[in-house]
Amino acid sequence: MGRVLSGGISFGGQPGAAYEATWTNHDEMCGVAGGRCGPAQAQTQYSPVEKKGSTRPLPTCLRQKRTLRGVYTAGMDRLWTPWRYAYVTKAKLEMRKGVPEALAGYPDDHDSVFLNLIGAVQWASAAGGFSQLAAEKAGHVLLQGEYQFAVLNAFPYNSGHLMIVPYEQTDSLAKLSSESAAEMMHLSQRMETALRAVYTPDGVNMGMNMGEAAGAGVAEHLHMHLLPRWYGDTNFMTAVCETRMLPETLDVTWERMRAALGLAVD
Repeated sequence: MGRVLSGGISFGGQPGAAYEATWTNHDEMCGVAGGRCGPAQAQTQYSPVEKKGSTRPLPTCLRQKRTLRGVYTAGMDRLWTPWRYAYVTKAKLEMRKGVPEALAGYPDDHDSVFLNLIGAVQWASAAGGFSQLAAEKAGHVLLQGEYQFAVLNAFPYNSGHLMIVPYEQTDSLAKLSSESAAEMMHLSQRMETALRAVYTPDGVNMGMNMGEAAGAGVAEHLHMHLLPRWYGDTNFMTAVCETRMLPETLDVTWERMRAALGLAVD
């Protein structure tokens, strides 16, 4: 199979073979690019007004590679994205959801974002050659309690967006033991205090969504969200572009929150 250019043209196809393309580009560019048909002949033979998906034979001017290259790329802008190569060639099958890239040596897979995350962090500090501090930083885990752990949201709404998650996978607050539920509230108080100290917000959102119908992203594993809010923090980027602007990286957020919690950062 030949190399494909814009418009669906393949260099490997037979001359005169049928294919689908955007002919307006050919009709407009042919004469300018020095092609053989010229705009008048091209318009006569191949009208650009066609039904979507129509099939037409390859015109004379496009049967030569050099002409094809000129016609279909002469007026084209180029946006270089070399980082895409690393993305599309990455062996995604080796990555499990929730496992931080730095802790990819974690040998298990619980098919769970939170179980994989905390499992990888605990494995790294116990058998993976990481200190507990380095393992927690790799997973952006703020602290580990007896029944719950606190971790930064990997896809935050605002800087400082964190979650309190039970080690036990359950989808309902009512299913937590009284001790675990009590620790969740204790950690919520502690995290609120740290968020207010670090970010001086105008308010704090705190809550949980139980079930997909309620908006839970990970419905099978209960978790409490906490995030700082400010007047005017929802602007046109959020309303029109569906994009959030985040002024600091997760590593910086982790260090600032750990310091506010009175925990080591390095």
